[in-house]
Amino acid sequence: MKTKEYIMHLLAEISNYVLESHPSRMVISLHQEADGLHLCVIDNHERPDAELKAMSKALNTTVRPEMSEYYGSMAGSDLVGSARLNLIGWQVKHGDVTRTDKGTKIDLWLGSDRFDSTRFNMPDKKK
Repeated sequence: MKTKEYIMHLLAEISNYVLESHPSRMVISLHQEADGLHLCVIDNHERPDAELKAMSKALNTTVRPEMSEYYGSMAGSDLVGSARLNLIGWQVKHGDVTRTDKGTKIDLWLGSDRFDSTRFNMPDKKK
């Protein structure tokens, strides 16, 4: 899958997942480097701790390129909830799910071992 198609696929999958909760606000940020990328999605849907934990678990499964390539053609299909997040988790290097003051923040990092994900974080609002 080409880089642009791969990114579009991830954007579609994570957007579909977030939109299932009917947020009134969703912000997507993408930072690309030669060795990787950081995708951040912030919404205003407050999720319970159990859901945040389940989301984090699904996004941090073992990377399975053979599964992501196979299921990659399913972008836009009727996958829902954790099935959609598992699909994303098979493709990303790491994912973080955190509560914001009015919603949820999902950070996804993809890239080679040379990609330093700590350089590309959306700053949290200082209180």
